[in-house]
Amino acid sequence: MLFSSMLFLWIFLPIVLTGNFLLSKIPFSSQAVRIRYKNIFLLFCSLFFYAWGGIYYLFIMLGVIFVNFIGGIRIHKSGTGRSKKRVLAGTVILNLSVLFFFKYFNMVIAMIETVMALGSRGEQGGFWENFITLQGTGQLGIEKIVLPIGISFFIFQAMSYVIDVYKDTAPVQRNLFDFALYVAFFPQLIAGPIVQYSDIAKQLLERKESASLFEEGQTRFCYGLAKKVLIANTLGGVADQIWALEIGTIGAGIAWLGAVSYSLQIYYDFSGYSDMAIGLGKMLGFRFRENFSYPYISCSIQEFWRRWHISLSSWFKNYIYIPLGGNRKGLHKTCRNIFIVFLLTGIWHGANFTFIFWGLMYAVFLIAERLFLGRMLEKNPVKLLNHIYVLGIVMIGWIIFRSDNILIAGEYIGQLFRAGSGKNSILSYLSMRVLLALLFGILGSGFLQKHTEKLMDRLRSNAVWGCAVWLWQILLLILCIISLAAGTYNPFIYFQF
Repeated sequence: MLFSSMLFLWIFLPIVLTGNFLLSKIPFSSQAVRIRYKNIFLLFCSLFFYAWGGIYYLFIMLGVIFVNFIGGIRIHKSGTGRSKKRVLAGTVILNLSVLFFFKYFNMVIAMIETVMALGSRGEQGGFWENFITLQGTGQLGIEKIVLPIGISFFIFQAMSYVIDVYKDTAPVQRNLFDFALYVAFFPQLIAGPIVQYSDIAKQLLERKESASLFEEGQTRFCYGLAKKVLIANTLGGVADQIWALEIGTIGAGIAWLGAVSYSLQIYYDFSGYSDMAIGLGKMLGFRFRENFSYPYISCSIQEFWRRWHISLSSWFKNYIYIPLGGNRKGLHKTCRNIFIVFLLTGIWHGANFTFIFWGLMYAVFLIAERLFLGRMLEKNPVKLLNHIYVLGIVMIGWIIFRSDNILIAGEYIGQLFRAGSGKNSILSYLSMRVLLALLFGILGSGFLQKHTEKLMDRLRSNAVWGCAVWLWQILLLILCIISLAAGTYNPFIYFQF
């Protein structure tokens, strides 16, 4: 069930909000009891939300919840450090085994089939192409495993719990329903933000709801919905049309339009989803950390990763980078740790060499910035060049990320610098709706906010401005509903991760 679907907006969400409101008005013996019933209600709604995509997926998530719940209790009860480590290691291995099976099994089988085909024919022609593109041969006759929606997100959340309990940075959770709500809570279940248990443990037991917090959440949700429906969906349609063409036939203009469109699509798609998740959380009394902070205005790749998918970066920093030693053990090991983290970041995103290459590309630039490039960027007086450097790397990265395989990515990147106009006209993709989406997408990705921040702070206290904001939200909501009612293109990119 998509946040940007009529079913969610007109049926599921009103039921959840109404039920949560009624539980706020029913008299209970204490606030703790009220929170307990609210948690059970929200858990039931969240499980229904996830089961809507397939009841089979729900049993997988319930298994993950049970394993990590028991693992947390066993870690807490283990007296010695060695015993705690064994329980932690066993729980983490179980989590990663589930993730590997559902996410990477198909990739491994395709690689094995390609190698087997080479051995049986004794020919190398086409071997590396088949190996890199993961086409497989079907020789083993094994059916492909279907990837459960959002499995990478909820497994990482579950692992953060057992690790936090092991490190004594969060209390053990003895109530299975509360723990299940932490893992399965529908606002952040499908595509994040990845909520670390230490950040939400207290909110599961006590939280305060208010009209002002609900209003903040409502505003955030409306803006996130508009980012998704009006900008990401529009530009996503353009990107898909361009990527569907035979790459050798497109000119540089269309290639750049496809790259820009996809770069804006993935930002507004993912950040819009995060905005909606954070907004929904506030409407129900929860406060989640920010997941994006205008990454496209960054002046270095280091800054980009401090602003992009912040919850994933924080997860890898807290549970991989720092335990490996972070930057405390010399430059050589710091570079090694960066390499490992971004290799894992690429692998986390999907079972394809494109994601691995994408992660390693960022590792190379981050290491270069750590060694020498960062000082050059910092001293550079013309910061526009820094922005161009970052956006160039990021867009090349998104081409790799979007492509079906490395060969296609390389061919597409080559088209960016191809002379001639190609067989297709760029004007056929530039409708007024697309031009408006590009305009608002570019301005709204941080460049406009960066230069109007002080003005906006002064206007927020103005009553007239408050009314204008309300009217603007209503207009955006109406436009979103009209677009959704028309049955326009409406996927979520990060559902596949």
